[in-house]
Amino acid sequence: MASYVNRITMFKVPDPENQRRLLDAYQALANSQQKGGEPYILSAQASLTKGDPRCRGYTVVAQTGFASLDDMKYYDTECPAHAIVKKTAGSLGLSEPPLVVYYEM
Repeated sequence: MASYVNRITMFKVPDPENQRRLLDAYQALANSQQKGGEPYILSAQASLTKGDPRCRGYTVVAQTGFASLDDMKYYDTECPAHAIVKKTAGSLGLSEPPLVVYYEM
């Protein structure tokens, strides 16, 4: 069993105001996430990319870390704090869904 699941999510959000809205949603997630009444996300942070051409239009990147794949599944399907992030992202009129990758360490 893996000891850590690292998840990276990248968004193409061209408007700076919308970028800030998404970053604020991730900050709220980091402060309010719980599973069974206890914090369960080991690491949660989001930032703007540096505008390098290699970013290929991705402007916001988020990192979340979990103790298990089950915790990540809860995050995807049941976490109320993540539901708010998804709702915020959905309201930004993104031209495509975010790119999500994860790996076990």
